[in-house]
Amino acid sequence: MDFDLVIRNGLVYDGTGADPIEADVAVIDGRIAAVGKNLAPGREEIDATGKIVTPGFVDIHTHYDGQAIWDSHLAPSAWHGVTTAVMGNCGVGFAPVKPKDRDKLIELMEGVEDIPGPALHEGLNFTWETFAEYLDALEERPRDIDICAQLPHAALRVYVMGDRALRLEEANPQDIAHMRRLTEEAMRAGAFGFTIALGIKDAGSGMIEMVSDWNTPDVETEFAMVRRIVEASGRPLVFSLGQRHDRPDAYKKLLAFSDQAAADGHAIRPVFPPRPIGILFGLLGSQNPFAGTPTYKTIALLPAAERAAAMRRPDIRAAILSEDPYEGSNFPLLRRLTYERMFPFGEPLNYEPPADMAITAIAAREGRTAAEVAYDMLTADDGRNFIFAPLVNFADYTLNASHEMLTHKNAIVGLSDGGAHVGFISDGSFPTFLLTYWGRDRSHGRFPLAELIRRQTSDTAGAVGLHDRGIIAPGMKADLNVIDYERLALERPVMKFDLPAGGRRLLQPATGYTATIKAGHVTYRDGVATGALPGKLVRGPQAGRAA
Repeated sequence: MDFDLVIRNGLVYDGTGADPIEADVAVIDGRIAAVGKNLAPGREEIDATGKIVTPGFVDIHTHYDGQAIWDSHLAPSAWHGVTTAVMGNCGVGFAPVKPKDRDKLIELMEGVEDIPGPALHEGLNFTWETFAEYLDALEERPRDIDICAQLPHAALRVYVMGDRALRLEEANPQDIAHMRRLTEEAMRAGAFGFTIALGIKDAGSGMIEMVSDWNTPDVETEFAMVRRIVEASGRPLVFSLGQRHDRPDAYKKLLAFSDQAAADGHAIRPVFPPRPIGILFGLLGSQNPFAGTPTYKTIALLPAAERAAAMRRPDIRAAILSEDPYEGSNFPLLRRLTYERMFPFGEPLNYEPPADMAITAIAAREGRTAAEVAYDMLTADDGRNFIFAPLVNFADYTLNASHEMLTHKNAIVGLSDGGAHVGFISDGSFPTFLLTYWGRDRSHGRFPLAELIRRQTSDTAGAVGLHDRGIIAPGMKADLNVIDYERLALERPVMKFDLPAGGRRLLQPATGYTATIKAGHVTYRDGVATGALPGKLVRGPQAGRAA
């Protein structure tokens, strides 16, 4: 029997965490047909000698809700071996929506997820009102990856409550009953999850996804509420977890609570980042520490190189450095960030910089102020430089928090936010970072490669009910990566102006992905799109492999 595609002589990591085997992988009709030695010919073949073969990566925390409407290539995730992405996280999205509320949802997405409003206004055609109609609109466009959509809580509240939702009024019993009905309808139409528990209980499918500061009033009380929700709904729940720098040990309680819940039979799982979630300040990005000053605003619209040249002028430099950076800033997080946790971000990329590389430490050694050091970093190299400012998972200037989270099998690797925060965060590269840093490059505390691959294939797929992918075995979807592991590396983030209306976004390429295969079709070769678009909308949880 001839196959559609055969990947020859690779070291196959099957996604279960088992030791790898040298084998061929054969594909027919978008499914894995055989795994073994000396398989029959394929109409197309890939020589994977000296390379590893993995399942396609499944990223369960992205924000492609807008981009998926206008773009068939879901970069940056597709550049990093992701073949399935779950979007609609953090309660924000674009359906259901009444015509009069469209701008409100765009403003909400722009404010929460830093996706440019002009890009959303131009890119979204709003051919839908209900969530089911939004799924129909998504289904019309082929893509390079599969997408799964969750019903966004904020959109549903605005749809049912109107301006009362925007004023943060509490929902009344009629509102809650209405939202419960709409949630059940969305689940039956193919949504993957939501944050109203009883609606997904009624539908008998879907997960609960939530994000919280865990301070209402404290970690213990809020987690107890979460347990009650899961017990009442009978549905699994995932929540975002990071080490806050102002409460550096709170994450340990949440790990312990979720582990105990799992032991008690309740599927409550934290989703955590494998490195700090960090802002990239730069003249090319949407934010920098001086963007709120009056003098900077007079030159803010100049191209980056011209802006950097202007900022190097002694009079402009002196003026900006003398002005209040906070009063005119439109970036609320700026007050939470200090130069003690800002670092130069150049070659080679370093996501675990030591404390003596902080801008304050450099300033002390050089006899300058921290603001002067940061200013000169931003204006060097024609304004192409970035400053790395970790927000979470870096309280003690190490990645020990991420390491501890990785040791908990109940915790899920994720929070890439692919498609969001496009002007100052570039974390869609998490899958590549996980394999390279934690499996190969860190000087201590590394993890077996088989386990790291499992953590972003079968583990993430199973967590959201995608039981037809994430494992290399006959009958499973032929979503695969062929990786030159020794060459696998992250490149420097770059700013592209390729969103609708000329909007900008940070993108981080990678090297080492020899091929990415989606449903048996090669979508990328050596990081370059082939033009194949076999990706589809996935409606609801999927069945497992064929018997």
